[in-house]
Amino acid sequence: MPDALYPPLEPFASGWLDVGDGHRIYYEQCGETEGLPLIFLHGGPGSGCSPRHRQLFDPVRCRAVLFDQRGCGRSLPRGALHANTSDHLVADIERLRQHLGIARWLVVGSSWGAGLALAYAAAHPASCLGLVLRGVFLGRTSDQDWFFQHAGQFLPDAWAALAQRAPLAARGNLLRWLSAGLHGDQPQEALARSRDWEAWEAALSQPQSMPPRADLPAGDAAATRVDKYRVQSHYLMNGCFWGDADLLSRARRLASVPTAILHGRLDWICRPQAAWELHHSLPGSRLQWVDGCGHSPFEPAMARALAQAVLHHATHGHFATWGQRFPEAGSA
Repeated sequence: MPDALYPPLEPFASGWLDVGDGHRIYYEQCGETEGLPLIFLHGGPGSGCSPRHRQLFDPVRCRAVLFDQRGCGRSLPRGALHANTSDHLVADIERLRQHLGIARWLVVGSSWGAGLALAYAAAHPASCLGLVLRGVFLGRTSDQDWFFQHAGQFLPDAWAALAQRAPLAARGNLLRWLSAGLHGDQPQEALARSRDWEAWEAALSQPQSMPPRADLPAGDAAATRVDKYRVQSHYLMNGCFWGDADLLSRARRLASVPTAILHGRLDWICRPQAAWELHHSLPGSRLQWVDGCGHSPFEPAMARALAQAVLHHATHGHFATWGQRFPEAGSA
C-alpha cells in the first residue's frame, strides 16, 4: 500500500434493499466472499460511501459491505427525512446482515458512523465480532457547539466568513440558522446554506474528509449537497435521536465486544476528547492516537492504522495486542 490505500476495485455484488417506510438502501460487497465479514458505516449524518472507501479494506482478507444510510448517496429516496432516525438506521444494519446471510461481522464506523456503530452494537451485541471506531463523534450538544462555534478559535478567518453571512442575532447558534435555511421554502437559500456548511467543514478538515462523489452526475452535485446537509441538520437538530440513553451510557454495556478506537491528534471536527471519554467508558477498549492526522480517513497514517486494526482482528479475533508499537491512551 504505497499510499496507504489498497488498489481501486469494483464490488462483486450490489443492490437495493427495501427496509420499509418507503426507503430502499443501496449496498455493495467488495473483496473476498470467504474473508472477514465487515460492514462500514459512513460519516455524516447525511453523507454516503464513495468508491475510495472500498480501498480502506484488504480485498484478499476481507468481505467488506458498504451501504448508504437512509436518504443518503444512492439510497432512495435521496434526502428523505421521514422515518429517518438512528433507531431506523440501527434496524437497517441488522436487516442488511440478515439479508446477506452473515452470522456476525466486524463493525467499522467512521466519524458519525462510529457513534452509529456504538448504537448498533448496544442493540445487537451478538451480531458483532468487534468494533473499529475512527474519528469518534458522539453527537452531544457539546460536540455540536464545538463544531459550529468553538472550533472557530483555530480558524478565526474561516469562521468569520461563515458567521458574517448570518444575521447578528443568529451568530450564537449557527446550526439553527443553517438548518432553517436548508429546510425553508427558498431553493437558492438552501443551496447557499449548504455551500456555507460545506466550506466550513472543508476548512476544518484538510485534506477534506470526503472526496467528490465520482459516481454521481456532475449536474446533480448541487442537489446532492443540499440533500446531504438537510439530512445532517435533521439529525443534529434532534440530538441525533439518541434519546435518554446517550452513547457513553450504552458503551458501558459493551465489555464483551472487542473495540479499537483510532483518533487523529489534530482532528478539529471530532474532538480527541470524545475518543478519550469513550475509551474510559467502554471496558477493555484500546485507543490509538494517530499523530499528525486530522479528520480524514484517507490521510496515509490514519488509513494504515485503520487497515492494521482490521487485519489484526482478522488474524487474532481481538485487540488485546493491537497497537503495541504505539503508546496507549492510559500509559503515555
